[in-house]
Amino acid sequence: MRIGSKWLIYALDGRNPGAARAMLCFPQMATKAQITAEQYLHMTFEHDAEFVHGEIVERSMPDKVHSTIQFLILMAIGRLIQSHPLFPYPELRLRLEPRVYRIPDITVYGGQSPHEDVPSTPPLLVIEILSKDDRYHDLMQKLEEYRVWGVPNIWVVDPLAKRLAKFTESGLGYVSSLALAEYPLELTPSSLFSDL
Repeated sequence: MRIGSKWLIYALDGRNPGAARAMLCFPQMATKAQITAEQYLHMTFEHDAEFVHGEIVERSMPDKVHSTIQFLILMAIGRLIQSHPLFPYPELRLRLEPRVYRIPDITVYGGQSPHEDVPSTPPLLVIEILSKDDRYHDLMQKLEEYRVWGVPNIWVVDPLAKRLAKFTESGLGYVSSLALAEYPLELTPSSLFSDL
């Protein structure tokens, strides 16, 4: 529940079974109180949050443009799933390591669908769609975590600048299109941004 510029989050109270407790979270700021991954996984959020080394990290609130881009990308991938083993998931929680859970805007597994509800194996592709209030440092940290975890394709879509980028060990690099070599999937600025 939103209270002014803060978020009220309800979590199960481990000391009193069946009881819940509330805590305030501030947008785009990690809480100072350390919690466990198990506590995080049992929490309920109005807008899902990530978990990074014991802290809850709020995600940017998507707007209409963000949601439109997410829909267009999922539709492009969706056209391929009948003939190719691709499994796209919007906002799927991933366990990168025991104390790091991230939620990419789009996650795509290739070959087979993950067996876990919260997958702990790297997908073929993650896509982050930037929002107005995303912070560069936070984005770069998240992209590097994906890379170290073993995600082979890390894409960034920037609707405001109408630019596409790939993240590799060399950092973030802008590109004219985003494509998966093994699959007939290519995203271009015109296919994503022409109606914005």
